[in-house]
Amino acid sequence: MRTTGMGRRTTGRARAIAAAVALSALVAMCGCTVQGTGADGGHRLPVRIKLPGSSSSSGTGDGKSSASPSTGRAANVLWSRGDSGGDVRELQARLRQVDWLFDGPTGTYDDLTEQAVAGFQGKRGLPKTGETDTVTWQRLLKMTHEPGKWDLYLMGGQPAGAPDPRCLTGRVLCIDKTSRTLRWMIDGRTVSTMSVRFGAQYTPTRDGVFQVYWKARNWVSTLYHSPMPYAMFFSGGQAVHYSYDFSMRGYAGGSHGCVNVRDEAAIASLFAQVRTGDKVVVYQ
Repeated sequence: MRTTGMGRRTTGRARAIAAAVALSALVAMCGCTVQGTGADGGHRLPVRIKLPGSSSSSGTGDGKSSASPSTGRAANVLWSRGDSGGDVRELQARLRQVDWLFDGPTGTYDDLTEQAVAGFQGKRGLPKTGETDTVTWQRLLKMTHEPGKWDLYLMGGQPAGAPDPRCLTGRVLCIDKTSRTLRWMIDGRTVSTMSVRFGAQYTPTRDGVFQVYWKARNWVSTLYHSPMPYAMFFSGGQAVHYSYDFSMRGYAGGSHGCVNVRDEAAIASLFAQVRTGDKVVVYQ
């Protein structure tokens, strides 16, 4: 009888060990998910255990992730090629601050932005994915300051403000110094809008209501000897015209009083439409 009792105890232990092994295997198969019972007897939500090297992510957004070398865990991807918007514009402005991007900001995550992000990542020992994940973004935030409005729109692209009431009748070049935009308007309807740049501190662009009194497709300033393509003169020597410098440097520079346009295709189209005698309104 003693032998039989000992055999039963041995069999019981074996069964307990086998059950524990089976439970462990089941837990592993279920992705380290354990369910417990709450104080009210009901089931609690699963407790998820994320192992080092796991590719799962509990972040927000579209669920994209990339590995972080410091922790081995997934870093949530915030923006990648093809994305657009204000956040991408801020990313580009900050990349300009650390000399990894020289164009824009445009607000569109293009190939140049992807290359700049990959370069920034590689310099700091991060995976060179070209995608901006949370680790890359936090590192960039620590190295840069918050961009101002004209840092975000250094090369144009800013929205236009409401047109001045004087622009709502007739054919008008409606030029807003506050939003730095030019609207081409006919009878209150906006035909086109473009970014513009104005005179520097000591050579300001004049405010007021004027008329286009002369047009010149290819003109060179007789005072400053600089080219003024698609010039539409409205006040003395001040004109709306295309500017190579504005196209290259954006708002980092200024004019001698003229209204500069950086989009050559846009001003070529505008030049073809504007007539001598059309109204020009410059305001702020």
